[in-house]
Amino acid sequence: MRATWCRLFLLLTGAIAVCFGPRSLRAETPTPPPAPPALPPITPLRYTEDYSAAPPSLKHIPLGDGGDSYLSLGIEVRLRYEFYQDNQWGQGPQDPGGYLWARTMPYADLHIGPNVRAFGQLVSAFEWWDAAGIRPPDEDRLDVLQAFVDLSVPIGEGHSLLVRPGRQILRYGSERLLGMRYGANVPLPFDAALARFETGPWRVDAFYGHPVDTKRGEWDDQANDTQALWAVYATTALPSIGKRAGVDAYYIGYSDDEARFAQGPGKEVRHTIGGRFFGETRGLDWDLEASYQFGQYDMATADGRISAWAVNSNIGYAFDPAPFSPRLGMKANVISGDDNPRDAGLQTYNSLFPRRKYFGEMGVLGPYNLVDVHPSLSLQLTNKTTFELASVFYWRFSTDDGIYNNAGNVIRPGFNSDARYIGTQLEAALTHRFSREFEVSATYEVFLPGAFIENSGPDEVVHFVGIELLFRF
Repeated sequence: MRATWCRLFLLLTGAIAVCFGPRSLRAETPTPPPAPPALPPITPLRYTEDYSAAPPSLKHIPLGDGGDSYLSLGIEVRLRYEFYQDNQWGQGPQDPGGYLWARTMPYADLHIGPNVRAFGQLVSAFEWWDAAGIRPPDEDRLDVLQAFVDLSVPIGEGHSLLVRPGRQILRYGSERLLGMRYGANVPLPFDAALARFETGPWRVDAFYGHPVDTKRGEWDDQANDTQALWAVYATTALPSIGKRAGVDAYYIGYSDDEARFAQGPGKEVRHTIGGRFFGETRGLDWDLEASYQFGQYDMATADGRISAWAVNSNIGYAFDPAPFSPRLGMKANVISGDDNPRDAGLQTYNSLFPRRKYFGEMGVLGPYNLVDVHPSLSLQLTNKTTFELASVFYWRFSTDDGIYNNAGNVIRPGFNSDARYIGTQLEAALTHRFSREFEVSATYEVFLPGAFIENSGPDEVVHFVGIELLFRF
């Protein structure tokens, strides 16, 4: 608002000078006012956005004269309709008419000097018309999504330490293991304590926490004490290789007292070590990741060892300049499965807390016991409109293991079929961004069953439609 009044004042005084001032003044070209600083990109996390240099507004409400104390306010409002025909190939309860999601997530970000910050965010999410039943991530009438405090301590020159206790969303890498469940109606927070050390191009995070169970009422979400997560995650930039290039290295520990895999329930203690290499240069972009898991899986009848692994890739090439700036992409994943359901040893890879809708908006399958190939083509129809075509081909890695949904629950055990091919998924998606804050998207997908689906239960073709309106301020 202040910038707007400044512009009006300058225009008015310039007009007066031209009309009534001396000839020498009228001949001069007025100096235009400086452009306001660009606002940072809006991210799903929200707390990563930096409005310290923004002009006075709701995004930067100054507190005092120092300039480093301010309050930033914002909100996300999302309305989303989804329709499945023959969800999970006709298996289980069906919803013939689709369902509607709505959520609002307001937040406040308070900065007190350069070293103290408090962030709070609420979530109010509702679902209507779902004849198949409301699941926990689909509705949460009112609760705390995030509430944490940052304490930053400089350590010598070029080093800093940040401590962050409280309820927070954890999101790392490409969200293959630690994602925020953004595609669901209710994102996934953790009650956790995090410490972050930064030095030069390196950033190292260490944290311990519990995932928060989503409940449908008001102020009733609580940490799940049967699951625990602890990790050390390091990342560094490699600007000499390419734009946004870097390497991640991590260790993630996880325990679940109520784990369930195709061979039966048990208690799981799992350790994951892995690395990721990513970047972009001259139209080529890449994201390569590999990880290995080990630990203990204790069942009621026997105790077994965990030994599982995954290799993931996402490579693309953008033809720019070219009409519609096409990008050809290819994703491929190999994710291990169990090789013997008759013993307690477990080779099924656990993707822990992956991003929601891992293989597209349909989200029928999750990243467990899979081999998949995922080619895609995206087109920039206008500077605000994107169109994408994609397909996914799925196989079981092990025919002695079943298939799972995104949450890691068994859909079909798979012991009664030796078929490997699960099916083919086709997708078309259109997104139009009206402004920095508002966008609309529409997706249509179809899943054609393969031999394993045909041999193991209902095998109807699955159709999916998703339409979304998203406003973020």
